[in-house]
Amino acid sequence: MTLRGKQKRYLRSQAHHLQPIFQIGKNGLNDAVIVQIEEALEKRELVKVSLLQNTDELAEEVADVLEEKIHCEVVQIIGRVLVVYKPSSKENYQKISREVTKI
Repeated sequence: MTLRGKQKRYLRSQAHHLQPIFQIGKNGLNDAVIVQIEEALEKRELVKVSLLQNTDELAEEVADVLEEKIHCEVVQIIGRVLVVYKPSSKENYQKISREVTKI
């Protein structure tokens, strides 16, 4: 899944008003957090992940791990905040992905 520039721009605009629902702290990015992010992406399709100041993780490394493990797309990284997108497999939750495919 590779997004074009206009699609990423649309997703960034949709994520602008969202608050980060996941925070990665001193325990780092573990399997439990990855599973929770994947479940949230299934229902929401677009989430923000925040890295707290007490973590040793770097935003780029977290983005690489998330893309590899849950096959999502990191749309944007601003400082310690990542915007993550993955189309839902359930038709009920495919609100954002329908719009993305039209662009």
